[in-house]
Amino acid sequence: MSDEKKYWIGFNLVRGIGSVRFHQIRSYFNDLSIAWHAPAEAFRQAGLPERALNNLISIRDDIDLDQFYDSILEKQITVLTLMDEDYPRLLKEIDQPPPVLYVKGSLTPADDFSVAMVGTRRVTAYGQQVVRDASIYLAGHGLTIVSGLARGVDALAHQHALQAGGRTIAVLGSGVDVIYPPENRKLAEAIIENGAVVSDYPLGTQPEGINFPPRNRIISGLSLAAIVVEAGERSGALITADFAAEQGRDVFAVPGNILSPMSRGTNHLIQKGAYALVSPQDVLDVLDLDHVDEYKAARQMLPVDTTEAKILQVMDYEPIHVDEIYNELHLPVEKISAALTMMELKGMVQHVGGMRYAAVREMNRIKE
Repeated sequence: MSDEKKYWIGFNLVRGIGSVRFHQIRSYFNDLSIAWHAPAEAFRQAGLPERALNNLISIRDDIDLDQFYDSILEKQITVLTLMDEDYPRLLKEIDQPPPVLYVKGSLTPADDFSVAMVGTRRVTAYGQQVVRDASIYLAGHGLTIVSGLARGVDALAHQHALQAGGRTIAVLGSGVDVIYPPENRKLAEAIIENGAVVSDYPLGTQPEGINFPPRNRIISGLSLAAIVVEAGERSGALITADFAAEQGRDVFAVPGNILSPMSRGTNHLIQKGAYALVSPQDVLDVLDLDHVDEYKAARQMLPVDTTEAKILQVMDYEPIHVDEIYNELHLPVEKISAALTMMELKGMVQHVGGMRYAAVREMNRIKE
């Protein structure tokens, strides 16, 4: 077990320490193990509110982090932190990503090609047909469907993605060991076999109403775009759409009958500038994902270590000299040269002479 990871879990257990305060603590102390054992006054100086501090002290006194983490692993739950290479790439790009994720099932690089599909719990026959057609079509074209396991649109999106032989991710507003709603437990088991059930809430967290808006932020954060099928004027699906827009994701809304309460939210989204989804192909066209399988194959050549990843980030189509890479990254020249040689063999970069390299266009397209 990583000694560092248990402290990430420890702070995640503390009510009142969310993403912003977690990063504040980590920045102040520089080392989470030092922070975990720090005196109360140090946390006050770090700006932690008194209520959260009292919660932290209570948790520290009552829990054995080693035993707690072992109990998580015994339940076949994976814990991912922002420091893990397997942490979802798209989610890591958003502002203040959740520091810790609990995962039942598996997240894979293929899930970088994901779209969220959300909507009302009181889905109409029209909405059911749209969810079915869109989920099957997009999953059949290699996209992972992300939703919230709720009744209605969410559950249907998961079900049809699985029926199409695709992957799907369910993001919960509870711990991953507390499936809600309970009638979707069998669906959750199927998702675990062909995707993942994910939450940033500690194990045992119950599905309180306050948990779901932040959950929607993760749904959109895991996705390239958000599709709202049906939504009333106050639907939580509209919160997901707002988060998606804030995160720079494309938003699609299914147009509906102007007299239908379940289409008021989606029609309003279209008025505000969301793409009107009249065919699932619209999603592939806007995202330029007609060849998802080819993109996934190309992703197999993406960096396998942090040096390659850092080098790729400073490169573009135009040739760049090794010295310029060194000036950007301040890594040993021999380490940069060795990584560039391997990246050229993998087809990621091209040596154009004179110690100058350029990113291969296909790789750059995926990087973007």
